[in-house]
Amino acid sequence: MADVSKLKSLKQRRSTLGEPPTLEEASPNLEAPEVAPAAPDPVVDAYADKPKRKLDGRIDGRSVRRTNRTVQFATRVTPDWDARIRALAMREGVLLVEILERALDCYEEQSGS
Repeated sequence: MADVSKLKSLKQRRSTLGEPPTLEEASPNLEAPEVAPAAPDPVVDAYADKPKRKLDGRIDGRSVRRTNRTVQFATRVTPDWDARIRALAMREGVLLVEILERALDCYEEQSGS
């Protein structure tokens, strides 16, 4: 059988935090005025379509524009192929999927499909 004599009661555990602050001591952030966002900057908006790069050169997927690509496509490739396509996408400043789309377009043009 378990020895529960060492467990603290609920009342004892709550008392370790001390008393809650009074309303006067509490943070006044609920009473602070809200600040409206600034008007859009046309110069910044002109670059909104461009993928943002992380410090190590990779494209930050969270900041990439919406592309209406909703179907996931996964495959296994060699490390060499992965490095080549990522280097090409970085050099061109586009997404990996855009490189694949261009490659498919070129293939269809060459094969006459």
